[in-house]
Amino acid sequence: MKTEVDFSDLGLIEYGAAWHLQERLFSRIIGQKRSGVFPTDNYLLFCEHPHVYTLGKSGSESNLLLDMIQLKAKDATFYHTNRGGDITYHGPGQIVGYPVLNLEPIVNGAREYVGKMEEAIIRTLSRYGLAAERLAGATGVWLDTEFPEKTRKICAIGVRTSHWVSMHGFAFNVNTDLNYFNYINPCGFTDKAVTSLSAELRSHVNIDEVKKLLASELAEVYGLKLRELPHGLLLTD
Repeated sequence: MKTEVDFSDLGLIEYGAAWHLQERLFSRIIGQKRSGVFPTDNYLLFCEHPHVYTLGKSGSESNLLLDMIQLKAKDATFYHTNRGGDITYHGPGQIVGYPVLNLEPIVNGAREYVGKMEEAIIRTLSRYGLAAERLAGATGVWLDTEFPEKTRKICAIGVRTSHWVSMHGFAFNVNTDLNYFNYINPCGFTDKAVTSLSAELRSHVNIDEVKKLLASELAEVYGLKLRELPHGLLLTD
């Protein structure tokens, strides 16, 4: 039996507003579980963010190579978050996905949860003729992992789980301005490049098409039944 999930594309939204929404939905699901409600609510959020750098709870601020004045000059903001992982960038042209799910009916643990997330991205990229892979010792989705000097990341992943409920998620570079990655050590790496779908294909990509393919792949790997909500409904809930 598939897990029913409310799916919403929030469009371009400030990082803080999306984080606040996630926390509210995350707390709602935990509250339902504590009260014995089953099935619980479940959510899959897609969005894009204005230029922002986010640092995971295990990351180092030294991997941000700009000071606050320089951040402002780049029209970017900075958040120290409660997700896993180190530093990454979010911006227009990037699909940011936030699955806020009760994981108990879906996976057997956090490792399987992240692995299936990677698998959905890999499958989506294969639709565009790209052979993406995992990289040993690192989360996310990568290209050319067998050639260290050419290895590059196309999707970053950083999640939080508590009481078998998930939040935060992935950042998939589609038409992303990759110049913004020059101001950080992405995910703490100093020797790995970052790429995007449009950079690999050498042409602008229809991001709405990618979102549809990706939503379908996520539903497939996790066994979800997506119910699309009207735009902005969760923000006024």
